[in-house]
Amino acid sequence: MSLHISANKDEVADTVLLPGDPLRAKWIANTFLENAVCYNEVRGMLGFTGNYNGKRISIQGSGMGIPSALIYYHELIKEYGVKTLIRVGTAGSYHEAINVKDVVLAMSASTTSSINNRQFDHGSYAPTADFDLLMRAVQYANDNNIAFKAGNVLSSDQFYEKDPDSYKKWADYGVLCAEMEAAGLYTIAAKNKVKALAILTISDSLVNKTSCSTAERENTFHTMVKIALNIV
Repeated sequence: MSLHISANKDEVADTVLLPGDPLRAKWIANTFLENAVCYNEVRGMLGFTGNYNGKRISIQGSGMGIPSALIYYHELIKEYGVKTLIRVGTAGSYHEAINVKDVVLAMSASTTSSINNRQFDHGSYAPTADFDLLMRAVQYANDNNIAFKAGNVLSSDQFYEKDPDSYKKWADYGVLCAEMEAAGLYTIAAKNKVKALAILTISDSLVNKTSCSTAERENTFHTMVKIALNIV
């Protein structure tokens, strides 16, 4: 067992889907997995392992923001030997053409976090998705007529920005949307030679001010989960 995950090593699969919200982890397990068993309840950050189409898969909540998520990413990789980590999370759109419930594949993740500054004193590290996972996601989406956007996303340290128009600077440089964890995931995955991909569903639009309800955030977004489950 690790400090924050109360599972034995054999209770966690080699592939883990990572929603930030532990209640979404529960919903994914109950909706998609067969014979799902809860292996973690520490701090309410639920984790489950079950089967999907004959494949053993775990679902682990990771919390909000890079500092929280990195705790779970680190322990899953270092203590449980996880080889593939796929974030399935929500994001806020930066463009009029990217609407609520659209799917975004994060090719790379810019960030306002200083998490990498101490490691790269004289440069800016560019956190990037695993190419194989990304291409599998693109292929699955195309084969199943799933519309998606792919590109750079922003992993922000702040959910509530002081300047409501600050997103426009990122949008001008092609950043598609904002979330809070992908840059941390891609960085730790690269360091440890494991695979990582963030698949996001737009829950809010900073452009037209539309948003999903709390219930929708916890209990919908089937499409991104199906992509994640079918590329491993």
